[in-house]
Amino acid sequence: MRFADVDAVTIDGYGTLLTLLDPVPSLVRSLADRGLEREPDLVREAFLAEVAYYRPEAVRGRDPEALAVLRRDCTGVFLHAAEADLEPASFVDAFMAAIRFEAALGALETLASLRARGIELAVVSNWDIGLAEHLERLGVGGLFSAVVTSAEAGAAKPDPTAFRIALERLGVGPDRAVHVGDGDEDLQGAAAAGMRFAAAPLATAFEGWS
Repeated sequence: MRFADVDAVTIDGYGTLLTLLDPVPSLVRSLADRGLEREPDLVREAFLAEVAYYRPEAVRGRDPEALAVLRRDCTGVFLHAAEADLEPASFVDAFMAAIRFEAALGALETLASLRARGIELAVVSNWDIGLAEHLERLGVGGLFSAVVTSAEAGAAKPDPTAFRIALERLGVGPDRAVHVGDGDEDLQGAAAAGMRFAAAPLATAFEGWS
Protein backbone atom coordinates (compact mmCIF):
# COMPACT_ATOMS: atom_id res chain seq x y z
CA MET A 1 0.00 0.00 0.00
CA ARG A 2 1.08 3.58 -0.68
CA PHE A 3 0.35 6.70 1.33
CA ALA A 4 0.07 8.52 -1.98
CA ASP A 5 -3.16 6.60 -2.62
CA VAL A 6 -4.80 7.81 0.61
CA ASP A 7 -6.31 11.20 1.39
CA ALA A 8 -8.02 10.33 4.66
CA VAL A 9 -7.85 7.89 7.55
CA THR A 10 -10.79 7.29 9.86
CA ILE A 11 -10.16 5.72 13.25
CA ASP A 12 -12.27 3.73 15.68
CA GLY A 13 -12.55 5.19 19.17
CA TYR A 14 -12.44 2.73 22.03
CA GLY A 15 -9.78 0.04 21.73
CA THR A 16 -8.06 1.66 18.75
CA LEU A 17 -7.55 5.31 19.61
CA LEU A 18 -8.42 5.27 23.32
CA THR A 19 -8.05 2.84 26.20
CA LEU A 20 -9.88 3.06 29.51
CA LEU A 21 -8.07 3.89 32.73
CA ASP A 22 -9.20 1.67 35.61
CA PRO A 23 -12.34 3.33 37.06
CA VAL A 24 -12.69 0.96 40.02
CA PRO A 25 -10.53 2.80 42.62
CA SER A 26 -12.37 6.06 41.99
CA LEU A 27 -15.78 4.37 42.16
CA VAL A 28 -14.86 2.55 45.39
CA ARG A 29 -13.86 5.89 46.95
CA SER A 30 -16.99 7.67 45.74
CA LEU A 31 -19.22 4.98 47.21
CA ALA A 32 -17.27 5.03 50.49
CA ASP A 33 -17.69 8.81 50.66
CA ARG A 34 -21.43 8.12 50.75
CA GLY A 35 -21.11 5.53 53.51
CA LEU A 36 -21.19 2.53 51.19
CA GLU A 37 -18.15 0.30 51.61
CA ARG A 38 -17.90 -2.05 48.64
CA GLU A 39 -15.24 -4.57 47.67
CA PRO A 40 -13.34 -3.72 44.47
CA ASP A 41 -14.39 -7.02 42.87
CA LEU A 42 -18.07 -6.17 43.29
CA VAL A 43 -17.53 -2.66 41.97
CA ARG A 44 -15.70 -4.05 38.95
CA GLU A 45 -18.54 -6.46 38.23
CA ALA A 46 -21.01 -3.60 38.54
CA PHE A 47 -19.02 -1.47 36.15
CA LEU A 48 -18.90 -4.30 33.61
CA ALA A 49 -22.68 -4.60 33.91
CA GLU A 50 -22.93 -0.91 33.08
CA VAL A 51 -20.62 -1.35 30.07
CA ALA A 52 -22.77 -4.20 28.77
CA TYR A 53 -25.83 -1.98 29.12
CA TYR A 54 -24.18 1.07 27.55
CA ARG A 55 -22.82 -0.47 24.37
CA PRO A 56 -26.14 -1.04 22.56
CA GLU A 57 -27.64 2.10 24.14
CA ALA A 58 -24.88 4.55 23.12
CA VAL A 59 -26.83 5.54 20.03
CA ARG A 60 -29.40 7.16 22.34
CA GLY A 61 -26.93 9.89 23.39
CA ARG A 62 -27.59 12.04 20.33
CA ASP A 63 -27.98 15.47 22.00
CA PRO A 64 -27.19 16.99 25.40
CA GLU A 65 -30.60 16.24 26.89
CA ALA A 66 -30.65 12.64 25.69
CA LEU A 67 -27.05 12.18 26.80
CA ALA A 68 -27.92 13.32 30.33
CA VAL A 69 -30.72 10.74 30.48
CA LEU A 70 -28.43 8.02 29.12
CA ARG A 71 -25.75 8.81 31.69
CA ARG A 72 -28.30 8.74 34.51
CA ASP A 73 -29.63 5.38 33.30
CA CYS A 74 -26.11 3.94 33.05
CA THR A 75 -25.36 5.14 36.55
CA GLY A 76 -28.54 3.43 37.74
CA VAL A 77 -27.42 0.14 36.22
CA PHE A 78 -24.07 0.44 37.99
CA LEU A 79 -25.63 1.29 41.36
CA HIS A 80 -28.11 -1.58 41.15
CA ALA A 81 -25.34 -4.06 40.35
CA ALA A 82 -23.20 -2.62 43.17
CA GLU A 83 -26.12 -3.06 45.61
CA ALA A 84 -25.94 0.66 46.35
CA ASP A 85 -29.22 2.27 47.36
CA LEU A 86 -28.59 5.72 45.90
CA GLU A 87 -30.53 7.87 43.52
CA PRO A 88 -28.73 7.71 40.15
CA ALA A 89 -29.02 11.48 39.73
CA SER A 90 -27.05 11.98 42.95
CA PHE A 91 -24.17 9.78 41.77
CA VAL A 92 -23.97 10.44 38.04
CA ASP A 93 -21.27 13.11 38.35
CA ALA A 94 -19.08 10.82 40.45
CA PHE A 95 -19.66 7.96 38.04
CA MET A 96 -18.72 10.03 34.99
CA ALA A 97 -15.69 11.47 36.78
CA ALA A 98 -14.35 7.92 37.16
CA ILE A 99 -14.45 7.27 33.43
CA ARG A 100 -11.19 8.54 31.97
CA PHE A 101 -9.25 7.49 28.91
CA GLU A 102 -5.71 7.64 27.59
CA ALA A 103 -4.35 7.34 24.08
CA ALA A 104 -3.49 3.81 22.98
CA LEU A 105 0.21 3.01 22.91
CA GLY A 106 1.82 4.59 19.86
CA ALA A 107 -1.44 6.09 18.61
CA LEU A 108 -0.46 9.74 18.86
CA GLU A 109 2.85 9.18 17.09
CA THR A 110 1.04 7.45 14.23
CA LEU A 111 -1.53 10.23 13.96
CA ALA A 112 1.18 12.87 13.88
CA SER A 113 2.96 10.96 11.12
CA LEU A 114 -0.23 10.74 9.05
CA ARG A 115 -0.92 14.45 9.53
CA ALA A 116 2.64 15.26 8.46
CA ARG A 117 1.90 13.48 5.18
CA GLY A 118 -1.11 15.73 4.59
CA ILE A 119 -3.65 12.98 5.34
CA GLU A 120 -6.98 14.06 6.84
CA LEU A 121 -8.07 12.34 10.05
CA ALA A 122 -11.47 11.56 11.51
CA VAL A 123 -12.87 9.44 14.32
CA VAL A 124 -15.76 7.10 13.53
CA SER A 125 -16.94 5.35 16.66
CA ASN A 126 -19.85 3.58 18.33
CA TRP A 127 -20.20 6.18 21.08
CA ASP A 128 -22.48 8.92 22.33
CA ILE A 129 -21.88 12.55 21.40
CA GLY A 130 -19.73 12.98 24.50
CA LEU A 131 -16.77 11.43 22.68
CA ALA A 132 -15.56 14.87 21.59
CA GLU A 133 -15.30 15.86 25.27
CA HIS A 134 -12.95 12.97 25.98
CA LEU A 135 -10.77 13.86 22.99
CA GLU A 136 -10.55 17.49 24.05
CA ARG A 137 -9.72 16.47 27.62
CA LEU A 138 -6.78 14.48 26.27
CA GLY A 139 -5.70 17.40 24.11
CA VAL A 140 -6.03 15.48 20.84
CA GLY A 141 -9.27 16.91 19.49
CA GLY A 142 -7.38 19.27 17.19
CA LEU A 143 -5.87 16.35 15.28
CA PHE A 144 -9.22 15.45 13.75
CA SER A 145 -11.18 17.25 11.08
CA ALA A 146 -14.31 15.29 12.00
CA VAL A 147 -15.62 13.21 14.90
CA VAL A 148 -18.68 11.14 14.03
CA THR A 149 -20.40 8.90 16.56
CA SER A 150 -23.09 6.28 16.15
CA ALA A 151 -25.36 8.51 18.22
CA GLU A 152 -25.00 11.37 15.74
CA ALA A 153 -25.39 9.02 12.77
CA GLY A 154 -28.42 7.34 14.28
CA ALA A 155 -26.96 3.89 13.65
CA ALA A 156 -24.07 1.87 15.03
CA LYS A 157 -21.30 0.28 13.02
CA PRO A 158 -21.31 -1.92 10.96
CA ASP A 159 -23.97 0.35 9.45
CA PRO A 160 -21.96 2.57 7.05
CA THR A 161 -23.82 5.81 7.84
CA ALA A 162 -21.20 7.20 10.25
CA PHE A 163 -18.41 6.44 7.76
CA ARG A 164 -20.27 8.25 4.99
CA ILE A 165 -20.89 11.30 7.17
CA ALA A 166 -17.19 11.47 8.04
CA LEU A 167 -16.10 11.18 4.41
CA GLU A 168 -18.55 13.89 3.37
CA ARG A 169 -17.17 16.24 6.01
CA LEU A 170 -13.62 15.48 4.93
CA GLY A 171 -14.49 15.91 1.25
CA VAL A 172 -12.87 12.57 0.43
CA GLY A 173 -14.19 9.67 -1.63
CA PRO A 174 -14.29 6.19 -0.08
CA ASP A 175 -11.76 4.86 -2.58
CA ARG A 176 -9.22 7.33 -1.16
CA ALA A 177 -9.84 6.49 2.50
CA VAL A 178 -8.78 3.83 5.00
CA HIS A 179 -10.44 2.93 8.29
CA VAL A 180 -8.45 1.58 11.23
CA GLY A 181 -10.32 -0.47 13.81
CA ASP A 182 -10.21 -3.44 16.12
CA GLY A 183 -13.56 -5.17 15.59
CA ASP A 184 -15.65 -6.94 12.99
CA GLU A 185 -18.03 -3.98 12.97
CA ASP A 186 -15.13 -1.80 11.80
CA LEU A 187 -14.13 -4.17 9.02
CA GLN A 188 -17.70 -4.69 7.84
CA GLY A 189 -18.70 -1.05 8.16
CA ALA A 190 -15.68 0.18 6.21
CA ALA A 191 -16.37 -2.37 3.48
CA ALA A 192 -20.03 -1.32 3.30
CA ALA A 193 -18.90 2.30 2.87
CA GLY A 194 -16.47 1.32 0.10
CA MET A 195 -13.36 2.00 2.17
CA ARG A 196 -10.21 0.01 2.72
CA PHE A 197 -9.45 -1.37 6.17
CA ALA A 198 -6.33 -1.63 8.32
CA ALA A 199 -6.35 -3.60 11.56
CA ALA A 200 -5.48 -1.99 14.87
CA PRO A 201 -3.30 -1.25 16.76
CA LEU A 202 -2.65 2.13 15.23
CA ALA A 203 1.04 1.84 16.07
CA THR A 204 1.45 -0.98 13.50
CA ALA A 205 -1.51 -0.43 11.17
CA PHE A 206 0.63 1.16 8.46
CA GLU A 207 3.74 -0.95 8.74
CA GLY A 208 5.14 -1.79 5.30
CA TRP A 209 3.43 1.15 3.59
CA SER A 210 5.55 3.20 1.23
